[in-house]
Amino acid sequence: MPALRRTARIAALTGSLLLCLVPHLLWRAAGRPSPWPRHFLALAARSVGARVRIEGHPFRGDSFIIANHVSWVDILALGGATGSAFVAHDGIAGWPVIGWLAAQNNTLFVSRSRRGTLSGQLDALRAALAGHQPVALFPEGTTGDGRALLPFKPTLLAVLLPPPRAVMIQPVHIDYGAATDGIAWHSDEPAGVNARRVMERRGRLDVTLRFLEPVDPAACPDRKALAALTQERIATSIATHLPPFARPTPPV
Repeated sequence: MPALRRTARIAALTGSLLLCLVPHLLWRAAGRPSPWPRHFLALAARSVGARVRIEGHPFRGDSFIIANHVSWVDILALGGATGSAFVAHDGIAGWPVIGWLAAQNNTLFVSRSRRGTLSGQLDALRAALAGHQPVALFPEGTTGDGRALLPFKPTLLAVLLPPPRAVMIQPVHIDYGAATDGIAWHSDEPAGVNARRVMERRGRLDVTLRFLEPVDPAACPDRKALAALTQERIATSIATHLPPFARPTPPV
C-alpha cells in the first residue's frame, strides 16, 4: 500500500507538471510574466497530499516573506499560496529537473561558501523586489523540527535597510499540526529517504499558513534587530499553536 500511494502521488506530480509546462513556455515565449509556476506549486502541494489553509491577512503590497522551515513541502504550499520567488542555496541550481523548475519560478540562488558575493546577491534581491513578485526566505538556513526555531541568519535582510520602497516583511508560521513530527525533515536525513517517507504517508496533510502582523523594516535600526523581531513573532505563534502533547511538561 505505501508503494501504491507513492506511485499515485508521483503520477499526480508528473501530471501537474505536464499540465502547466506548455502554457508556461508559451507565456515565456511571448515575453509575459508567467502565472504557471504558482499554479504548478499549488497543484504539486495537492499531489503530495497537502491541503493548505490560510490564517491571517497576507500583505497586499510588495512583501518579503520570512517563514520557518520544516519540510520541502513548505515551498509547494507557500509558493502556491503566494506566488513568491524563493531564496535558495546555489547547490540546488545544479539538481536535475528540480534546479530547472526552481529557476522557472525566479528562484534567487545564493552562495553559502564564496566570500565577496554578498553585494551581488543583495543587488539580485533588490531587482526581484522591484519586479513586484513576493520574495520568500527561510532565514534558519535549514529545516527544523517545527517545534522551535533555529537562529535566524540576518545577512540577506540587509537588502531591506534602508527600505528600498514600501516593502513590508510578512512573517509566516508554517504549521503541520499533529503531523509535524512525521513531516519534519531533519538535516541528517537523506533527501531521497525523506521524500519517500512523505510520498508514502497515509491520508491528507493539513498545512496552515499563518500570516502574522507585517513588520515595517523602517522600524528596525539594523538587520540583526529585524531578524530578531521576525523570529520572535514566528516563535510566539509556534509556541501558541503547539499541540498539547508537544508542549513541555510544566515543573511539579
